[in-house]
Amino acid sequence: MKVWGIGLSAAVLLGGALAVGVASQDNGRLAPGLRVAGVDVGGLTREEALAAVRGHVPAPRQVTVTAGGQAWTAPADTLGWRADPEASVDAAVRATAGRTLLQRAEGLLGWAQEQDLPLVERVDVDTALTALKTLTRDVRAEPRDAAVIFDKTLKAYAVRPDSPGRRPNAAAAANAFAANPALTTLAVPVTEWRPARTAESLRAQVQQGNRLMRPLTVKLGGSGRAGTLTPLQVADLYWVRPGGIVPDEKTLQTTFQKLTAAVDQPARNARYALQGGKFVRVKEQTGRVTDRAAAFAAFRKAVFDPAADTVVFPAKVSQPTLTVAALPDPNKLELIATGTSTYYHSSPERRTNVANAAAKISGVVVPAGGTFSFLQALGGISEDNGFVGGLIISGGRTVDGLGGGVCQVSTTTFRALYQAGLPVVERNQHSYRVSYYEPQVGFEAAVYDPGLDLRMKNDTGAPILIKTVNNDARSTLKVEVWGVKPERQVTVSPAVILSRTPHPPAEYVVNPGLPAGAVRQVDWAQDGYDLYITRTVRDAGGVRTDKVSTTYKPWRAVYEVGPRG
Repeated sequence: MKVWGIGLSAAVLLGGALAVGVASQDNGRLAPGLRVAGVDVGGLTREEALAAVRGHVPAPRQVTVTAGGQAWTAPADTLGWRADPEASVDAAVRATAGRTLLQRAEGLLGWAQEQDLPLVERVDVDTALTALKTLTRDVRAEPRDAAVIFDKTLKAYAVRPDSPGRRPNAAAAANAFAANPALTTLAVPVTEWRPARTAESLRAQVQQGNRLMRPLTVKLGGSGRAGTLTPLQVADLYWVRPGGIVPDEKTLQTTFQKLTAAVDQPARNARYALQGGKFVRVKEQTGRVTDRAAAFAAFRKAVFDPAADTVVFPAKVSQPTLTVAALPDPNKLELIATGTSTYYHSSPERRTNVANAAAKISGVVVPAGGTFSFLQALGGISEDNGFVGGLIISGGRTVDGLGGGVCQVSTTTFRALYQAGLPVVERNQHSYRVSYYEPQVGFEAAVYDPGLDLRMKNDTGAPILIKTVNNDARSTLKVEVWGVKPERQVTVSPAVILSRTPHPPAEYVVNPGLPAGAVRQVDWAQDGYDLYITRTVRDAGGVRTDKVSTTYKPWRAVYEVGPRG
């Protein structure tokens, strides 16, 4: 009992000393056993602990950002993340201050339990928001409506697909990262919504548009004349729109005019034909032409009926306006005016067309007050009418086409009629300056069947006769105007050139059909011009002046070359 009492007294005394030591301990150092992010800070002052923790702050981790099926990897600090050593050490200071007397005593005796405090991490929301908006900018999209397109490869109407609108919610992701800065994967929510017009809503219209694309044959009632539109030509007569099929009224009218020009058989006025060097009378002929009002309605209806493959144009008889009885005696006609041109270096095909066209219009009679139409006098430019392929100007290029050389005849005819003083009703120019019509630059007239005609009004007071003299051996063409010569004087001035534009550089186009290294010129350079020709007519009514203006485009030379070996 005595020994136990002595030990108890020592423990009590020792406990009292410890208690006094613990109670009085406040040396500004962190409690033993404390760690911050694995760094031992026990027994260090705050400043020492702060330096130690700063020296062991880990590098920013990589964070994977996902949005709308895409993913990016970026260092956390670029997303607004940062470590906060001060706050981390302050947590250790608070842990030290919050120890109980027993915990402090255990620390003095070396019995302190280890405690590892985490590194405090923070995220700046504004920085995160800016970075996330930048990363996901390509995810953001406005909805795109589906649209009807024409596929040039398939040669059919198709639907361009719609695409949804997408809007990434960068703010929600930034706040989520701020709430949990330790994240290594950050998902940006994406809101999607459908466009106003979907592909499904257009499929019926596209199918209807494609059903209408079929060959459509036009026939003139009571005759064997016909013409056919290709599927692509039919497709050009309407638009496929979201609301359905919309007629192209202007193209419908233009196409109808071309079809009627192709199938109509206008009446032929009485005329002269050259036999044995003398003109003999040729009797007039009735014709058969489209009854336009009824025919257009039938044409329009057939275009928009996919089951229709043929439409018959109602027809009516076309009566001539000049009978053989009204033809003047050719022996009493006088030469009023003459037009000339040359066509040196023309191809055999071009010469064929010049001769054919000259023969077709020779002998045509234009009644007093009537209008001369070159295309009508010609009877159209077709193989059936004796024309062959040759170089023509079409689509901005000089290309092979039917009837090349006919414009040699229309130009020469224009010169004759213009010098006779006849008023111009319709005259069209070529796209560029043509060497065949030199040296009288700008004094020319282009025709194209259908669409471009040469028309001039006979104001001489009597019928006039068109006569042609073609000399293939000398490459010369002459068109003469015969009639009762009016009391008038006509003066045509040379061209007045207002401006000249140099031609562009040559263009070289690869032609796989040519041998390697071969070069072939298919178009020839010409400068552009802006010019006019003035005509003065003096007669009993006084003096009148008119002007024919011409604007030639600058034209580049084009060479076809064979592929490289």
